[in-house]
Amino acid sequence: MAAKILVVDDEPDLELLIRQKFRKKIRQQELQFIFAHNGVEALLKIQAEPDIDIVLTDINMPEMDGLTLLTKLNEQNSIIKAIIISAYGDIENIRIAMNRGAFDFLTKPIDFQDLEITTNKTLQYVQQMKQALEQERYLQRLETENLRLSTELDIARRLQQMLLPTKEELSQMSELEIAGFMKPAKEVGGDYYDVLQHAGKVKIGIGDITGHGLESGVLMLMVQTAVRTLVTHQETDSVKFLNTINRTIYDNLQRMRCDKNLTLALVDYYKGVLTLSGQHEQMIVVRSSGSLEQIDTIDLGFPIGLTEDISDFVAEARVQLNPGDVVVLYTDGITEAEDIHGVQYGLDRLCDVVKKYWQSSADDIRQAVIDELQQHIGEQKVYDDITLLVLKQK
Repeated sequence: MAAKILVVDDEPDLELLIRQKFRKKIRQQELQFIFAHNGVEALLKIQAEPDIDIVLTDINMPEMDGLTLLTKLNEQNSIIKAIIISAYGDIENIRIAMNRGAFDFLTKPIDFQDLEITTNKTLQYVQQMKQALEQERYLQRLETENLRLSTELDIARRLQQMLLPTKEELSQMSELEIAGFMKPAKEVGGDYYDVLQHAGKVKIGIGDITGHGLESGVLMLMVQTAVRTLVTHQETDSVKFLNTINRTIYDNLQRMRCDKNLTLALVDYYKGVLTLSGQHEQMIVVRSSGSLEQIDTIDLGFPIGLTEDISDFVAEARVQLNPGDVVVLYTDGITEAEDIHGVQYGLDRLCDVVKKYWQSSADDIRQAVIDELQQHIGEQKVYDDITLLVLKQK
């Protein structure tokens, strides 16, 4: 695109001389010259063509002189740069013009080589100004977009937190102490847990969606809604329960063109018996005698959302709890959390902490694990969501 130069001068020969001097650049569409005979006419030209880059103006003109035009230019457009043309030795007017924002000056009679050098220098500056302004606008748009996204993420995070079981809800479980903890790696987490009491039974869910952030958080809300809906409709068959959730999530993922999936374990509690289904991390059980068991879930299900039907993969495991027995459910954000040397926290360390504090309350066991984990992580950045559920048979 040709750079636009507005020449403002009442001398009739100047237009012809400029067109002759710059004919090659005009022909190659590098420069486009527009001409006006005074300041009033110049302002009208600028209104008609606001993308003018340079105003080359004489000082002494009828109707509106160059100094007044400079003042008007500054009021209208800070990007347009002015070069003034003054009589040789007219230091006072040159000084006034520079104080009013002129970028440079030329003296009469005009040296056209000097004019070319001065216009090239001024055009380079204008181009830099345009680039800087565009970058500033881009940064402003980016800042606005970041603020919008931050607000949306904060709303999603608050929605997630609102849907987690409250301490008051957990305290109403008559046969179990339950303590939960969830901390997302970002504003919105991809981990899921819930505790529901319905018709005298307790259903506990815990899951880990691939990745984290807003998309994973939305998927987590889908899972939470699907589980609660099935509980409300009193679906008790583990195969049907998990397969219905899987089909719901699978269909939504296909619609979203999303390649995420999740591990999901469901625990049904009734009168001291846990029924575990679904594929997730190993479940830790510490008996009231102090012995520790690990329940592998690899053969109890299949990742949710990978395939349309998982009914052939779903199985159950039952665990009888006695008073004082402790059960720990968690996501790999705990076991795979790294310290500054890249060493993972690990399942063995988690088991050791639970064994050490198994005689404490569920709340105290949860806090002991989180404190130990935080000590291990130290100043290292947390890359995954952290979720922990501690159950203790009363």
